[in-house]
Amino acid sequence: MTIHSFEIISVPVSDPQRAKRFYLDVLGFALVRDEPMGPGMRWIQLAPQGQSVTIALVNWFEQMKPGGLHGVMVNTENIDAEHALLRSRGLEIGEVKEEPWGRYAMFNDPDGNGWILRQPPVAGEAG
Repeated sequence: MTIHSFEIISVPVSDPQRAKRFYLDVLGFALVRDEPMGPGMRWIQLAPQGQSVTIALVNWFEQMKPGGLHGVMVNTENIDAEHALLRSRGLEIGEVKEEPWGRYAMFNDPDGNGWILRQPPVAGEAG
């Protein structure tokens, strides 16, 4: 099997509309698709601005409990500016920490899904 790319990451949520507002208004994602999928279900797909990898807000997979996703890392070029922006939008985000693999801060969405905001090290700075 040859895997050539990531496309969609399923994010388990309890309330897709509340989660959609969070990802749009707080994180600044773009709406890719929001349409009916079946009785009581919607396909809500979002992406960081200008990116091809997307997330789908899911509440129909029994084995995927809201808050069960952790460790998804998203990159930024200026973590200090993004950290300040996210805090100004009301996000509870941890302090910026530094490791050989970059500077990072952790936060959760309203359901407790854990994300990592990371600024990669400049080439030659990694330990």
